[in-house]
Amino acid sequence: MKRLSKRTWVAIAIVLAIAMSAIGAFAYWTTTGSGNGSASVAASNGTVILHGSAPTNLYPGGSSSVTFTADNAGSSNLYVGTIHLAGVTADGGHASCDTSDFTMADVSSNTMVPAGQSGFALGGTGTLDYANTAVNQDACKGASLTLNLTSN
Repeated sequence: MKRLSKRTWVAIAIVLAIAMSAIGAFAYWTTTGSGNGSASVAASNGTVILHGSAPTNLYPGGSSSVTFTADNAGSSNLYVGTIHLAGVTADGGHASCDTSDFTMADVSSNTMVPAGQSGFALGGTGTLDYANTAVNQDACKGASLTLNLTSN
């Protein structure tokens, strides 16, 4: 057999070294892992603005149905459960009108108001009552009333 020269052995060693490093580049270990990620939830996406409309002119002892709409300027749907009449105010020309004579029972609406909606019709109809008291109620004649509404 013919002996290989020193130069050939060096060349073979270099080729083997390159081949082994290439094979080593594709080797890997398997393992398990764990970690954490992060996310956040908005503290609030705003509130709805409620509107009520009582189309019938009121008189002492009378009532009017009240329909409701809502505006939702937020970016997610908002839910209106119960609508509550927090109070009534009369326009400036009727400052002596006793607005405590106007009442409305809570109204169950249970309506989802879609994001970005304005004037969205709410479920439920209220009844605004004007009490017939034993005192003169002329101070409320012709008054424009504002229904101050809240919801949960």
